[in-house]
Amino acid sequence: MTISRDAVLKWLETYAAVINENFAYLTQLDSDIGDGDHGANMNRGMQAVLTALPGVADKDIGAVFKTTGMKLVSTVGGASGPLYGTLFIQMGNVTAGKMELTLADWVAAMEAGYDGVVMRGKAAPGDKTMVDALKPGLDALKSERDRGASVPEALNAAADATKRGMEATIPLVARKGRASYLGERSAGYQDPGATSSWYLIKTAAETLASQAQ
Repeated sequence: MTISRDAVLKWLETYAAVINENFAYLTQLDSDIGDGDHGANMNRGMQAVLTALPGVADKDIGAVFKTTGMKLVSTVGGASGPLYGTLFIQMGNVTAGKMELTLADWVAAMEAGYDGVVMRGKAAPGDKTMVDALKPGLDALKSERDRGASVPEALNAAADATKRGMEATIPLVARKGRASYLGERSAGYQDPGATSSWYLIKTAAETLASQAQ
């Protein structure tokens, strides 16, 4: 069972739609503990990605991911552009030349993307960032791969774990980004970056799992 390039394109289109539908909510989350621009920035970036995808619709998955990452870096303000851009660029590096992905390929891509985010943002689990959502999702993917799970099983497990990681940011005190300026007052709020990361993995489960061949 593999993930096709067309399924990847569908995933990115779906993620853009979900960000568009929820950008006001993301903005509200960011208004509580940050600059209040996460939703608008992510929506602008993903809408720009939509305009770029037709140009790589006949390319390999690595090219699709790299184009997505570069577009996000060039159009998204604040920390989100470099972080999400790095995630996709690193995913592109390990999927270069591939027209379909096995579960092992997908895990390798997500691990490269996660490592890129950690390197760029200098964040660790517990810092109240997108890392807190992505790390449990990656761990779930690895566990599912190791037990011989199917692609849909692994993607759904990753989505569930990512959601738990997102929710676990609520009581945390931010140690990175604008939210860290609030100190203890940042506790009690869900991290916006962790939330947009959950949307990313949730839409992957919904679209890639249903289209896995």
